[in-house]
Amino acid sequence: MAKVYPIKDKKKIALIKKILIKENRERDWIMIAIGINTGLRISDILQLKVKHVRNKNRINGIKSKKTKKTIDIIINKNLREELNSYIKGKKAEEYLIKTTNQENGEVVNKPISTTQAYRIMKYIEEKAKIKENLGTHSLRKTFGYNLYKIKGIAIVQATLQHETQLDTIRYIGVEDEEIDNGIENIKYD
Repeated sequence: MAKVYPIKDKKKIALIKKILIKENRERDWIMIAIGINTGLRISDILQLKVKHVRNKNRINGIKSKKTKKTIDIIINKNLREELNSYIKGKKAEEYLIKTTNQENGEVVNKPISTTQAYRIMKYIEEKAKIKENLGTHSLRKTFGYNLYKIKGIAIVQATLQHETQLDTIRYIGVEDEEIDNGIENIKYD
């Protein structure tokens, strides 16, 4: 399996949003927005329903598919605004990232598959001309990278529940960046 990377350039994230909204792919943007603002794994994002976010400041009360621990994470102001706009008129039991598949002429209330989520990430990689390899885990890594820039590695480690800070540094792609930056700035005057 090829390594996937965070989206480190905030201008690329703005471009992704612009592309998806222009193409009327708001659902895809919301999936990305949830991932980069909460650090949730794609398997957890896909199980979210409107009732998990409507009039809420936190996503809680659901179990992580991987860890089986109960999720409890804040919905920041920017994400809350995006979600409030997106869920207007939607029913409480509706999945946020719902498939467009139909049965008997009606859209079924099921989330998209992780495979479809991956295809969306590959689509934005191409459309936004992102050179790094993206996958669904890029969302969690992007969250970790940006939290690191604001709060440092210890907070990211705790948030992502990693064993060591070295694991976290490698996970969010800082190690390579820091090494390159350090070597670039070596001076012997």
